[in-house]
Amino acid sequence: MSIVIKAAGLTKKFGALTAVDNVDLEIEAGEIFGFLGPNGSGKSTVIRMLCGLLQPTAGRAQIAGLDVVKQTEEIKKRIGYMSQRFSLYEDLTVEENIDFYGAIYGLTPLDMAVRRRTVVDWVGLDDHMEQLAATLSGGYKQRLALACSLLHEPKIIFLDEPTAGIDPVARREIWDLLFRLAAEGTTLFVTTHYMDEAERCSRVAYIYLSRLIALGRPQDLKRLPELTPDRSSWFEITSDDVTQLLPLVRQHPSVLDATIFIDAAALEEYFHKQDGTEVHCRAVPPSLEDVFVTLTRVQRDNVKSWAQG
Repeated sequence: MSIVIKAAGLTKKFGALTAVDNVDLEIEAGEIFGFLGPNGSGKSTVIRMLCGLLQPTAGRAQIAGLDVVKQTEEIKKRIGYMSQRFSLYEDLTVEENIDFYGAIYGLTPLDMAVRRRTVVDWVGLDDHMEQLAATLSGGYKQRLALACSLLHEPKIIFLDEPTAGIDPVARREIWDLLFRLAAEGTTLFVTTHYMDEAERCSRVAYIYLSRLIALGRPQDLKRLPELTPDRSSWFEITSDDVTQLLPLVRQHPSVLDATIFIDAAALEEYFHKQDGTEVHCRAVPPSLEDVFVTLTRVQRDNVKSWAQG
């Protein structure tokens, strides 16, 4: 597969603040690439640099072989961008928004007519064309934003938290649309805070305090040694009274957070002896949330040690 997004040493500083520090990325055509990190970690800044909306302080990046600094206008013609907040015109109807963005992309009237019909059918906006954008539900606003970003048939789309603030059904419907795009060969660069969405990505990267600290397939990140030290295991514990069980879990000498260092049978026996509580325990792999929480704590401890040393 060809590399369509590439960054090397990508850095952005705002005065004394380093928002993005030395980020390296290579993303293949057709990937759904998940980009995760806490608020303020640098996710949106990376996207804005890759889209040519913000000039890097240092480093370089290419989109479809084009330099993000020297060939910005060409890049804008080849990518779609969907911001984390609804950024279309709420006082215009759905159709007027689509036509406006078609004009921005320079589509001819004939091409516009074809593309309008295509994207409207594709995202399911047929019954909302005359509706003001301001009156759309959150899910349909995101459908409209996606439709506008697809008008010029980009093969690379950046989606900055596309499902933030919408209900679970709308989230699933948006992701169904994204899967269809990926199946047709479109490359998707997606930021999200939802771990179930991260699990659906081909690969994920995690940025914390402006630095990229993890990158790989979800199943590979779950096997990182920081998550499961030697002679340790992850377990899932279930009970009919979780609030009573939690203090017992925390009291056990072999339990640290969600990491358990004894076998399931011994753990069940321990809890039963305490107060007769019935529990069930089974070995499970760590989740992506466990991955990112653990890596965040390790990085935070490293930063504290460096500051104190």
